[in-house]
Amino acid sequence: MAESGIKSYFPSQTVSDAEKLSYDYGLKVGQAIETEWFNNDRGSNKYRINHNNFHNLRLYARGEQSIQKYKDELSINGDLSYLNLDWKPVPIISKFVDIVVNGITERMYDIKAFSQSPNGVEKRTKYMEGILGDMQMQQFDQDIEQRLGVSLRESNVKKLPDTDEELGIHMQLDYKQTVEIAEEQALNTLFEGNKYELIKKQFYYDLTVLGIGAVKSSFNTSEGVVIDYVDPANLVYSYSDSPYFDDIYYVGEVKSIPINELAKQFPHLTEANLEDIMKNKATNKSNSSRYSVDKEDNNTIQILYFNYKTYMNEVYKVKETGSGADKIISKDDSFNPPADKEGGYSRILRSIECLYDGAMILGTEKLLRWEMSKNMMRPKSDFTKVKMNYAIVAPRMYNGKIDSLVKRITGFADMIQLTHLKLQQVMSRLTPDGVYLDADGLAEIDLGNGTNYNPQEALNMFFQTGSVIGRSFTSEGDLNPGKVPIQEIQSGSGGQKLQSLIGTYNYYLQMIRDVTGLNEARDGSMPDKNALVGVQKLAAANSNTATRHILQAGLYLTAEIAECLSLRISDILEYSPTADAFIQAIGAHNVATLDEMKNLHLYDFGIFIELQPDEEEKAMLENNIQMALQQQNINIEDAIDLREIRNIRLANQLLKIRRKRKEETDRQLQLENIQAQTESNTQAAQAAAQMEIQKQQVLTDSEAQLEQMKAQINSERMQQEVMHKKDLMALEFQYNMQLKGIEVDGVKERERQKEDRKDERTKIQATQQSEMIEQRNSGKPPKNFESAGNDILGGGFDLGAFDPR
Repeated sequence: MAESGIKSYFPSQTVSDAEKLSYDYGLKVGQAIETEWFNNDRGSNKYRINHNNFHNLRLYARGEQSIQKYKDELSINGDLSYLNLDWKPVPIISKFVDIVVNGITERMYDIKAFSQSPNGVEKRTKYMEGILGDMQMQQFDQDIEQRLGVSLRESNVKKLPDTDEELGIHMQLDYKQTVEIAEEQALNTLFEGNKYELIKKQFYYDLTVLGIGAVKSSFNTSEGVVIDYVDPANLVYSYSDSPYFDDIYYVGEVKSIPINELAKQFPHLTEANLEDIMKNKATNKSNSSRYSVDKEDNNTIQILYFNYKTYMNEVYKVKETGSGADKIISKDDSFNPPADKEGGYSRILRSIECLYDGAMILGTEKLLRWEMSKNMMRPKSDFTKVKMNYAIVAPRMYNGKIDSLVKRITGFADMIQLTHLKLQQVMSRLTPDGVYLDADGLAEIDLGNGTNYNPQEALNMFFQTGSVIGRSFTSEGDLNPGKVPIQEIQSGSGGQKLQSLIGTYNYYLQMIRDVTGLNEARDGSMPDKNALVGVQKLAAANSNTATRHILQAGLYLTAEIAECLSLRISDILEYSPTADAFIQAIGAHNVATLDEMKNLHLYDFGIFIELQPDEEEKAMLENNIQMALQQQNINIEDAIDLREIRNIRLANQLLKIRRKRKEETDRQLQLENIQAQTESNTQAAQAAAQMEIQKQQVLTDSEAQLEQMKAQINSERMQQEVMHKKDLMALEFQYNMQLKGIEVDGVKERERQKEDRKDERTKIQATQQSEMIEQRNSGKPPKNFESAGNDILGGGFDLGAFDPR
């Protein structure tokens, strides 16, 4: 690992720029790096220690670690002749490494570009001020549009935000400048062209196994921007306490390249130089110190490629002209005008960081390349700074020592392997259960067919049927001590040892889980059937938290490379012969970005990574959405918008805003309903009063008409009564006249009848007088003047026939 301390073998950085550009200065830098990392004075060197440690960790991660330590543990004075074991390591760490690496590489993210140049900030500010103005004049604009049909809005937003919070969310979610879209498409194109997904899996594996990851970006005029994976075992760098290595002043890597590739990379080498390099290789200890003999290739050579960060002086001569103006002339850093020189000369100095590229054959004094880096990556916000070509991160580094997830558990993996070997050892000495056979007891048994019960038949019967024939008494009548001639022998001596070893195995396996934080819920190996799904998800989420530093370290590398690519896009557009093809590839899906691409190098961008939510975060957001929907705090349209947002923080903020808006809308609707109800009640009361008035008016009119009709009816009735009375009076008079006539006729008839009866009586009386006179005269008896029966009903006349029936 890297060691702290002041190194005295690097050349001074305070020399002039011309000296820094010299071959000798570059050779001193290369030799200083070689001395720091490849010095064998103490029997080993820092590079070899680093490489061996990383090599061992990778073997553990693959389940291919050395088995010699296990043999030394179980051997007796080096003797293994009595052990017949399977020494192959148990690949227990491989499972945990795959769980971490595969789980992290599946996390998706979006690269976001934020224009922070003055032009981009001005556009964003103008857009935001336009929306703010429209928000303040919203009611006035609506009135003008309704009256005149003319819209005065400056922005083209369909729905204006209601509050400043909504405006902030709108600016983050919906606002995107075309140049930012072009930048994002450019970065995605470069990542896809360099197959960054494969590189990402490699450095995530290194971060998990080794605890350090590295990526390199470079530019050349033939290929453009190139992203390369860097093996941390090949890295050399200055001492750093920062996990992000942002304070190092040199960094490089050792590569073993064939001689033909060497001639291709450095065309200035002649045939004689190449032959001399290959001849000196045999005596070059540094070139033979890395690999074992079986990996040695006579056609390859080890080259140290490195970046060296120093500073350079920008010196300008300031001369006052005759018109009083100042004229500035660029000079080298050796320019230093004397103070007493006439003519108004002065010197302006500015120190800026610069980067030198070097390549050196290890173990020799042959410097293949030393030059100031071309197309250095300088942030547009600070041109005095420079970024190195390498992006390195070691999230668990302290005092120069790097810790990793695999490094924490190698001891437990060794104990698991030893337990596994002990299990094999115990199992090899286990014996099966046997039987005890009493031959004397068998001799006393007669099968009844003239033959005795021999041991072979007894064993056959016992193993096939489980039955045993025995005798309680001997043939002499004594008790037979061997009445059960066959008995099982239990051999359980190794079972307890096996259970103990299995418990030990599980203990160390649980220790690995405890140390790494990778619980059973993370790998799904032993899900508890009684545990709720939510509890298992919570346990898995806690396990993800334990390895979050690896995810964040990988995202840091991606962000650093994206920032470097953003700075190198300018180089592509200005120097690369494939600039036109690059622009066409970016604008293939968005023609509007082509115009912006032409001036893309003039913009300064802030690059950040937006990590897409995992399943647990999505579930939590969905749970919040469902609760809000059930409580009717948001609408279904709001839920759809929230599910489309990949940033959980912004989604939750938008959920709060939509919830407040829904509450305000509901409150406003409630107030409007109350107002409408009040107006409706007032209108109903007014309508009821109006109806009552109309009703009373109708009743009054009806009563007047009724009275008028009554009067008319009374008048007509009176007239009819008069007519009827007249008719009745005339009829009465007529009846009276008739009655009077009848009465007169009656009186006359009665008087007539009276006269007739009187005349008749007179006649009867005259007749009777005549008869009485005649009687007296004749002397006859008295004469009865009553009727003789003809004028009375009698004489047997029955009236019963006329009785009622």
